[in-house]
Amino acid sequence: MQLINRTAGRLSRHRRGPLAGLAVLLLGLLISGSLYTAFSPAQAQNQASETDQIAQGKELFLASCAFCHGKNGEGIPTVREGYQIGPSLVGVGAAAVDFQVGTGRMPMASPGAQAPRKKVVFNDEETAALAAYVASLAPGPAIPNESDYSIEGLSEEEREEAISRGGQIFLTNCTACHNFNGAGGAMPRGGYAPSLHGVEGKYIFEALLTGPQAMPNFSNGNLTPEDKRDVIAYLDSIQETPEYAGFTLGGLGPVSEGLFAWLVGIGSLVGAAVWIASHTTRTKKSKVNA
Repeated sequence: MQLINRTAGRLSRHRRGPLAGLAVLLLGLLISGSLYTAFSPAQAQNQASETDQIAQGKELFLASCAFCHGKNGEGIPTVREGYQIGPSLVGVGAAAVDFQVGTGRMPMASPGAQAPRKKVVFNDEETAALAAYVASLAPGPAIPNESDYSIEGLSEEEREEAISRGGQIFLTNCTACHNFNGAGGAMPRGGYAPSLHGVEGKYIFEALLTGPQAMPNFSNGNLTPEDKRDVIAYLDSIQETPEYAGFTLGGLGPVSEGLFAWLVGIGSLVGAAVWIASHTTRTKKSKVNA
């Protein structure tokens, strides 16, 4: 016991010595330097890579997008108040760019009521660079990961529940424009709701998140990421369901069905009635002449 007390006393005296503080300082510098050496190269490399990607995106933007959206993405107004050749891209985020460019809607050949989906102009690397540059202008929605819009990791019961919830959300919020089975439909002022058949889940998620063109945006405050995922699961499920009704007329609902009924159904009845009437008249005339 006395030995322990003497040892503790010596250590206490050394801690109060003038070299103790220096030793602690040197030890702290050694540890912090080691940690910096271990982790800073990877961070610096990632930052350099991100900077190069943004620079590449800016070059592509100035060459292909600045004519409508301005050199700094601020948009270009027209003479008519409240209208722009191209809207501002400040704050739209990488998700909006990935959707518009990844589906070929941008760049547009000419201004119009709506940008149709067409052949993609930029490859994946160039699209990512454009998205990174626009995202650097101001904070905005990021490109979703596959786990955000896929139900692959769920159990069978959880998948069925997700599809059921997604169907309720879709029928409540989306059928007015996209029809009950996502076939799309006409809208005022030359616009239209495009068909959702065969559209990748990532692009549906981004469209819900960013609200392209005439579509309202459903932020994560309005529809949670899980809600958006469930809507995508529902759309995938109805595309995989076989059509048991025969001739579906494109699944466009009462408009196409009503048109078919008037032109083909009632038109056929009218034609049959005219034929019967004319045939009966000829028969009576023949009997009178005889």
